[in-house]
Amino acid sequence: MKKLIGIVLLILITVSCSSQKAYSDFDISYSQSGGYAPVYENLIIKGTHVHYSFENKEKTFKTDFTLTDNELENLNEIINQNNFRQIAEDHKKLYDHVSIVITVKKGRNSASKTDASLIMPQHRKNWNNIVEAFQKIIQKNIKN
Repeated sequence: MKKLIGIVLLILITVSCSSQKAYSDFDISYSQSGGYAPVYENLIIKGTHVHYSFENKEKTFKTDFTLTDNELENLNEIINQNNFRQIAEDHKKLYDHVSIVITVKKGRNSASKTDASLIMPQHRKNWNNIVEAFQKIIQKNIKN
């Protein structure tokens, strides 16, 4: 009986860990979450494969799609041109703010940045350019 329980627990742990793989094995990610009426949006890129999910009070949506090599190259170029790694985050406390987290795991601009406490004024234009690039990808590939 103890062996059976152990085997069942091992299977449950294995299944739960593998279901989170899409959210941990990526090259670039964009996520937006929070607010008074919480919204959760994730765009996860691995190679040219993209996993997208959106969830709010009324709607849940998940899909996968593929970026062209040109689209991926353009995104990486925007990240590099706007010196993603050099963007400075402010450390003021904000509450009930919809925040964006961008993580780049490959290349010279590998870093994770968030506007949860806003972005320093001198880097806001760079941040907005990068956020806009992700939003264009979402708008082009997701038909609501």
